[in-house]
Amino acid sequence: MPKRVVTFGEIMLRLAPEGYYRFTQADRYGAVFGGGEANVAVSLCNYGVDAAFVTKLPEHEIGQAAVNALRRFGVDTSFVLRGGSRVGIYYMEKGASQRPSKVIYDRAGSSFAEVARQDFDWKNILKGAEWFHFTGITPALGGELADVCMDAVRTAKEMGITVSCDLNYRKKLWTKDEARKTMGALCRYVDVCIANEEDASDVFGVRAKDTDITGGKVNHEGYKSVARQLAEQFGFAKVAITLRESFSANDNGWSAMLYDGGQYYFSKRYMIHIVDRVGGGDSFGGGLIYAFLEGYSPQSAVEFAVAASCLKHTVEGDFNMVSAQEVKKLSEGDGSGRVQR
Repeated sequence: MPKRVVTFGEIMLRLAPEGYYRFTQADRYGAVFGGGEANVAVSLCNYGVDAAFVTKLPEHEIGQAAVNALRRFGVDTSFVLRGGSRVGIYYMEKGASQRPSKVIYDRAGSSFAEVARQDFDWKNILKGAEWFHFTGITPALGGELADVCMDAVRTAKEMGITVSCDLNYRKKLWTKDEARKTMGALCRYVDVCIANEEDASDVFGVRAKDTDITGGKVNHEGYKSVARQLAEQFGFAKVAITLRESFSANDNGWSAMLYDGGQYYFSKRYMIHIVDRVGGGDSFGGGLIYAFLEGYSPQSAVEFAVAASCLKHTVEGDFNMVSAQEVKKLSEGDGSGRVQR
């Protein structure tokens, strides 16, 4: 029987100009669906895991299109609530060279943002699950969502289910003080914390010394300290931190670190030429969850997760459309990019 994972969050409609056109130039926009926890569910299904995604979408055709996008990859949508009036939207302008990518949100009043605590029977939703995953974006959306997340993680812990959280701080959604208060309470129930090189600083004020992410400088020793402090503060069993060195919008150094309470494990470093970086962190999370469920060693787990995320940067859209076999091939050293015949 495949392992079962439940993820919880908002799936959005992404509208993006073709190629590298700016918003003010574009007269055509491509449309795809995506969102942090939905992206993780799709990755897991592509690896053969039984993944369910929990959210709320309107009953009209755009809401159904979002459900269909998930079903295409085998995601269990049986706990998707229907109702409300709109799907959240985000606009994505792809950056190039020294011009950064830009995101504009239009998600206020979405069906998901208006959910209520009584909408979710978490004991039923989590029945048979081995893992529950959410991100810091979900409680940031306001309304009752912080309380809904708390209900979910408390129930998961009562049921002996592993809980992971990607901190995913978004300054356009809430302030650092708001994030610190809410995420500090939720993280008491989290087993595996996933963060990028900025999240720990933005949310909890835990900073890596001698690191300049805008200058492409990442200090490994500084992130060892960050991981250790997070684990000590919240009791995390594992802390994973992705390490992005931004040389330009197109070219990044990409690696990660995993801390298991005793040892630190650093992945190999990839130099990536970016096709689409949205969903890069989510693909790392999906890869890490899969590796842990499959019983990988800590070093193998972080290598698999980083390789999965490296490949995502080469795929258009939010979803990581790669197989476990493709990820394993890269993680084991074949990054040649040679044509497969």
